[in-house]
Formats: sequence, C-alpha cells, structure tokens
Amino acid sequence: MSARGHIIIIEDDHDDKDMLVEIIEGITVKHKIIWFDTCDKAYNYLCHTQDPIFIIFSDINLPKKNGLELKEEIDKNPELKIKSIPFVFYSTSASDKDVTAAYKHLNIQGFFEKENDYNAIKCNIKTIIDYWSISKRPQYY
Repeated sequence: MSARGHIIIIEDDHDDKDMLVEIIEGITVKHKIIWFDTCDKAYNYLCHTQDPIFIIFSDINLPKKNGLELKEEIDKNPELKIKSIPFVFYSTSASDKDVTAAYKHLNIQGFFEKENDYNAIKCNIKTIIDYWSISKRPQYY
C-alpha cells in the first residue's frame, strides 16, 4: 500500500471529531481528512468515490446504524471489500461483546478504546497511522 489516500472519520460527537482532526493534522499533512456523522453518509461516499482511502476510523455507537453494521455492509460489497481499506474502531464503547463481534464476524484491522488523555490519544493515532503507512495491501484504485 502506498501511504496515499484520504483518512475517513465516522464520528457523531463533534468534540471527539475535532480532537481527532487536530491530532491527525499534527501527525500528517499528506492525507485529506473527510468526516461523516452517520454510517449511511460514509457508506454512500465509499460506494461512489474514486479517491483512494488510506484508513477509516469509526466509532461504534452512531445514530441509526452503528459502526459494526457499517463494516458488515462494506464487507458485503465486493467492490469495497476488494479495496482492503483498513477499518479501525476507535470508540468509548469497548465492551467485550463489541470487541468480540468486531473480530469474530467482521474483517477489522483494529479496535481501540478512546483514552481520556490527549497525549495517549495522540500516541495511539500516530502508531496506527505509522503502521498503515508502511503496511502493504492490494492496489485497486
């Protein structure tokens, strides 16, 4: 995988979204950040964009459709699944039930609990971005 493409944030809490954007912009300037507050908006974008996606950060608890349901929908779409877009949950909801469901039934690439400390969040996000910047995956764009 090249380290190109957009970073997608799916988060309905504006404060959490603003903090993630601030952290990501402080870590990297080469990725455009695109934010959605619902899974339906994100899925519609993913289905119609020709732009490469670097990674998706998704909350679990979202209005109408949750992050688990979104990931399942992505995996059922052959055109999206073949793109192998890294999908990471970043959520305050990190119950054993949610974590198990995400790994057992879905093809996720990480599940991280939101920290209460800004520096810990920054360290976690930087680690995730650094990892996917050097990781290889198929090129289908």
